Amino acid sequence: MTSPAIAQHLIAGELLGDAGNERRNPAHPGDVAVLAPVGTAADTDAAIAAAADAQGAWAATPAPVRGAVLLRAAQLLTERKTQIAEDLVREEGKTRAEAEGEVGRAIGVFQFFGSLGWSASGSVFPSGMPNTTVTTRREALGVVGLITPWNFPIAIPAWKTAPALISGNAVVLKPAEITPMSATHLGLALRDAGLPAGIFNVVHGRGSVVGEALANDKRIAALSFTGSTSVGLKLQQTLGARRARAQLEMGGKNGVLVLDDADAKKAAQVVAAGAFSLTGQACTATSRVYVTPGVRQAFLDELTALASTYVPGDGLDAGTKMGPVVSEAQLQQDVSAVQDAVDGGARLAYGDASADGLHFAPVVATDVAHTDPIATDEIFGPVVAVLDVDDYEHGLAAINDSPYGLTAGICTDSLTHSSDFAARVQAGVVKVNRPTSGLDLHVPFGGVKDSSSNTFREQGHTATEFYTWEKTVYTGLE
Repeated sequence: MTSPAIAQHLIAGELLGDAGNERRNPAHPGDVAVLAPVGTAADTDAAIAAAADAQGAWAATPAPVRGAVLLRAAQLLTERKTQIAEDLVREEGKTRAEAEGEVGRAIGVFQFFGSLGWSASGSVFPSGMPNTTVTTRREALGVVGLITPWNFPIAIPAWKTAPALISGNAVVLKPAEITPMSATHLGLALRDAGLPAGIFNVVHGRGSVVGEALANDKRIAALSFTGSTSVGLKLQQTLGARRARAQLEMGGKNGVLVLDDADAKKAAQVVAAGAFSLTGQACTATSRVYVTPGVRQAFLDELTALASTYVPGDGLDAGTKMGPVVSEAQLQQDVSAVQDAVDGGARLAYGDASADGLHFAPVVATDVAHTDPIATDEIFGPVVAVLDVDDYEHGLAAINDSPYGLTAGICTDSLTHSSDFAARVQAGVVKVNRPTSGLDLHVPFGGVKDSSSNTFREQGHTATEFYTWEKTVYTGLE
């Protein structure tokens, strides 16, 4: 049995904290994957103080120098990729291929934002006054807090951290309790790349302790959060009360519309990839599919055949296509959702409400009413409901009839329907003949309605807008 990895706080450049939290491998619950400290309000205060002390000098550092640090961190992550991915599999449960892809995403994010150190920022405007120039510049906010989830434990911290750092801010990160090692790897790469002490800090611990301390501390100018809608909205109230910025990426119940003119096999591939990859544990995962009558049976046959190929197993084993559910609590949520649907009259075209340890096979539910919880509530597992709609308009209305609006998709050969869908669907990301999950790192990401604060977008050039404020400068030339 592999020895546990050791995660620690990173505060003022020092690794601190005794192991108080034991994280077990979801594929083998008897295997302790990681030992990590349990942070306190005092730990959080120390991290914020270190960040506040160091931030001014970092903001004054030329942007190309800041960018060079991020690029060196990307290189270190590349050199350590195999070990980081293995630790990620053991603490979260992904397959090795998924974990390596996620580490690769973090590397790409640091490369992208590192390169922005050499990019022009600000704008030049004509002035209505003679001999005058008008320019804008973006200034760092100061110290920012980040609260990140367990399902992408290195990619999400990376895509929040990189734009914050290149913009001149200092960071305090609170990662998810059950995936502490990935965040520790990120901190070590930044420290070893030459990032000054105190600019990037990691405090492990409970949201009710570390997260609350971040949200309530007046030294935190902004907080970026990814997680549940209920927690995110509470954080928004707390931060709004002291006029601090909040960026929220929250839940999703992502729908796909499959029309009669779609190729049934290709549509099933799109839905299966969106629903069952990453064990369905992604806010962008496909969880409800609306199908018109002419393609329904052919699509369902193809989807159930694909579902059978997603056999859950240990993510470190060669050939494993789907890892285990991340925790017992998440498993119970999946099982309960499926059993409640069956009790309510749903038919399971594939799968059932049973599990082998934390290994839970895909479920395809049919004969589901549009108002049933399996069609309306976020489950966060490899469970997809297939629902009937009469036509395109009925399907579009059904997808929009949700409190969430993160991603949405359509499978069709019709340019008219795909264009109209992109214009009218209420979602921050729209996919045409592509899975709802997955997004390029250089494009904006975010949702609408209860999926997001719908203010600042993450990823791409626009990500730096959340971490900066804009200043307009008039300069007389006489």
